[in-house]
Amino acid sequence: MRRRREKKRRPPFPLPKGLILLSTPDGWRHSLLDVKGGMACGALPHVPADADPREARAAAALMVRELARDFHGAEVDVVWEPPHDERSWTAQVRLLGGVGN
Repeated sequence: MRRRREKKRRPPFPLPKGLILLSTPDGWRHSLLDVKGGMACGALPHVPADADPREARAAAALMVRELARDFHGAEVDVVWEPPHDERSWTAQVRLLGGVGN
């Protein structure tokens, strides 16, 4: 009997390398930059528009760590840079270990 050859599925996006977080009147928005130069943007779920910036940064960092772990088997750290203004933040995403997938 022949075994079916399983195709290794590639993750739906490359590893993240940067993060931008914006406060808007409608809520918190993020842009996730990846190692291949792509970008994924969207709303930050479960964080109200009037949330404290520290809460929003913590939620965004958790989202990035979970995506890297779930889709790439990688552990990452999110390092926030000093803010340029009171409504936007940027962070570098650093790989802590080898990629598991």
